[in-house]
Amino acid sequence: MLGLAEMVTYLPISSPFIRFATRYVDEAFGVAAGYNFFIFQAAMVPFEVTACNLIITYWSDAVPVAAIIVIVLVLFGLLNIFAVKWYGEAEFWLSLSKVLLSVGLIFFTFIVMLGGNPLGDRFGFRYWKNPGAFAEYYKTGDLGRWLGFLACLIQASFTIAGPDYVSMAAGEAVNPRKILPKAYNGIFYRLTTFFVLGVLCIGILVPYNDPDLAAAYEQDLPGAAASPYVVAMDRLKIPILPHIVNAMVLLAAFSAGNSYVYCASRSLYGLALDGKAPRILTKCTKTGVPIYCVLIVFVFALLAFLQVSNGSAVVLNWFVNLVTASQLINFTVITFTYTRFRKALMAQGVPRASLPYQSRGQPYVAYIALVSTFVMTFVGGYTVFLPGNWDIPTFFFSYTMIGVFPVIYVGWKLWHRTKFLSPKEVDIVTGVEEVEVYTRNYVEEPSSNAFTRFNDMVFG
Repeated sequence: MLGLAEMVTYLPISSPFIRFATRYVDEAFGVAAGYNFFIFQAAMVPFEVTACNLIITYWSDAVPVAAIIVIVLVLFGLLNIFAVKWYGEAEFWLSLSKVLLSVGLIFFTFIVMLGGNPLGDRFGFRYWKNPGAFAEYYKTGDLGRWLGFLACLIQASFTIAGPDYVSMAAGEAVNPRKILPKAYNGIFYRLTTFFVLGVLCIGILVPYNDPDLAAAYEQDLPGAAASPYVVAMDRLKIPILPHIVNAMVLLAAFSAGNSYVYCASRSLYGLALDGKAPRILTKCTKTGVPIYCVLIVFVFALLAFLQVSNGSAVVLNWFVNLVTASQLINFTVITFTYTRFRKALMAQGVPRASLPYQSRGQPYVAYIALVSTFVMTFVGGYTVFLPGNWDIPTFFFSYTMIGVFPVIYVGWKLWHRTKFLSPKEVDIVTGVEEVEVYTRNYVEEPSSNAFTRFNDMVFG
């Protein structure tokens, strides 16, 4: 993310990490990155549909799984084809509900751990001592604890999707060389706060060997019953609140699915506009909706019907594996592109000090991130190779993108005879002068919003 921030503030353009991959590395590399990003977003649609089904069946399993899938997909279709003009407004309020849910659960944890619960149980950090912080997985002893940590690290890799989205509309941002560094700093601190506090809360509320939590996963119980927050609420005899949490989680999952339909269709539309996908995909409705791109995304969404014949939790895990691999490839692309950008600056005599934003620890941070994300891409499905754990669908969903990415890259490269650019051949000039002129002539008006002024003071 730090490397991406440097590149985007130097040359703010829309869909930058895909276009930078083309511009700084190789056209074929950019095409592969674009399709990987599209598949990542498209695969998130059936993931969120599956999640919606799990959440809804928390209240009742009387409605057939297929019916819930159809209803959710129809709503996605209506919102993305006929009501797209309200997309931004709807997402604002839906995103606000997610923030309220996160903040509310943090305060809930603080209150109940100090005894503010029907049982009067002041449990504090009890579960950090017994059973402890690290669960054993597959093996016992230190190896088991390491495998448990690795399994958690893989799951955490799934949750890092999103910060790169800050750059997607860089070309339309006002005064991007000033605004974007603030945005990247703000994203880092906000996500760190919510992620770290969220994990801290879960560790406080339930032990890793909680029988109710284990039963929820082993028995494939639906909805928020598998949530550590709901398990804690039930154990502390707290009424009503589990239903409120479930409703807000449902709203968050539906919002995310709707967003991914929109983003995936626009990613494919962008590839078509650049000549990297069939031209027919550029066809839009009168309201500007790329209709064929939306329909292709819904073809991916039909994968949600896998849960009709398989457990919802199993299918959800398959999509987690697919999306995690795709997201790690995406971050590998970004970090590798940054290393090529940095070498191009050096080869063409552009001092790094002249960049509007310089991240700390480079290039070492970039190389560490490159190696880490590359290795984690292959480690993601390691559990299928453990004795007795072989599972074809898990292997397929974990490693498909590792095969798809190089196939697209090599295929495009051979068909179009593209060239891997040397540092001296990389174009780091086109468009930069226009940005510099805009920045010099931009006159900033002081904000009358107190929150904006506070945000500027904190994040620069």
